Amino acid sequence: MKPSTKTISLRLPESMLNELKLLANKRDAPYQSLLKIFLAERIKKELRST
Repeated sequence: MKPSTKTISLRLPESMLNELKLLANKRDAPYQSLLKIFLAERIKKELRST
């Protein structure tokens, strides 16, 4: 079973979004999925350091 998700609106600089899309394209992944992976990794790291 998938965890529940919530739709949010997030404003990013256009250049950051373009770079994220470029990285996602290189990994053959949707950019929103890649963003979730990056966020999850950072959250885990931050929680370990506190």
